[in-house]
Amino acid sequence: MHFLTLVFLAVFCGAVAGLPTDNTSTLAPRDCSSEINSFNIARRERRGHVKRSSNINMRALTCVAAPEVAVEDYTRPPLRQNLREDQSGLEMTLDVGVIDVTTCQPIPNVMVEVWSPNALGAYGSTFLRGAFTSASNGVAEFQTLFPGYTSDGANHVNIMVHTSNSMSGTVSHAGQVFFTDRWTDVVSMTSPYSQNVNNRVLNAQDSNYATANSEGYNAIVDIQSIHDDWPEGVIGYITVGVNPQRKVEVPR
Repeated sequence: MHFLTLVFLAVFCGAVAGLPTDNTSTLAPRDCSSEINSFNIARRERRGHVKRSSNINMRALTCVAAPEVAVEDYTRPPLRQNLREDQSGLEMTLDVGVIDVTTCQPIPNVMVEVWSPNALGAYGSTFLRGAFTSASNGVAEFQTLFPGYTSDGANHVNIMVHTSNSMSGTVSHAGQVFFTDRWTDVVSMTSPYSQNVNNRVLNAQDSNYATANSEGYNAIVDIQSIHDDWPEGVIGYITVGVNPQRKVEVPR
């Protein structure tokens, strides 16, 4: 089964709020479409997605910092790129591009943390959690699974970005990135996702989704199938705009 590319630009137990603690002034959105377009095309070209896709339509090509959103079930993750452990589900390579909104340039060598529930919508103590630094091209890549939805909000991956290559360093962004309802619908019909007994929350019903997609930012992961066959696995692209001078307080 093949679905057209869905292109959108842009992840302690209980909910943890990420709140800015400094007095950094808000940067006015400005056009940096050339820089971000080049950044995103380069990421797709190395996987052959640009040549295979005829409907690429980059969105939100302005330097906008990703809004802070409460993150779920945080615990310090292991340093690694492969997060799957023994979990089953739709394999997903999560390509997280980090952009400095003060310069419109990719940020290399900063720590990125991601974590999400498994196919049944349950968080684990170690599985599907990890942290790794962005490469010289500003991309941190993780081998994970398409998440199963919880009863607490729309389907998402939690994400945190630091200002340095250390998890002990200052956090410049804490939030969530989401998926279209259609992708969650389709994946949820397959095993083991079909065994998820949580109450489904649609994107429009989640206030965190609304916050994450405010201020001109797009927090929806662009999902592209591998070899035009999504059950074989998918690539998820998200670009996170951060202000390195901004400090976000996240309880440890």
